[in-house]
Amino acid sequence: MNVEGIIKTEKKLSLKTRTMIHLALVSNKISEQIAIALKPYEISEQQFNVLRILRGQKNKPANLSTINERMVTKMSNTTRLVDKLILKDYVKRWTCESNRRKVEILITPKGKSILAKIDKTIEDAEKEILKNFTKKELEELNALLDKF
Repeated sequence: MNVEGIIKTEKKLSLKTRTMIHLALVSNKISEQIAIALKPYEISEQQFNVLRILRGQKNKPANLSTINERMVTKMSNTTRLVDKLILKDYVKRWTCESNRRKVEILITPKGKSILAKIDKTIEDAEKEILKNFTKKELEELNALLDKF
């Protein structure tokens, strides 16, 4: 179905408008699929992103600004995301000894364990989302998206 059919308009849309609507629809569809995959783990896409960032630190703590700048979806509520992960015992937080204004955050073994389980689920979701694309098409799509 074309974009006009999806948004139920008889008006012929400009190429730019069709492209923007397509991108929004695809973005929403991907977010929905990832949210469904994460639901059994009672974790949001943003919390998942924080855990992956912290795992990528390779046992070195990160501060809130480091996490925020690496987030796929930039947001101002990183503190709240970290607080929720602390309640689940997926991360721990403490005040830096050398700089009392700096808060350090580290993924816990429990956080690493749940993330390892989630990785397979997300891999399966990504495979399902992209099932209609060949490797060559994905390479072309990435080259086009890199232009953003």
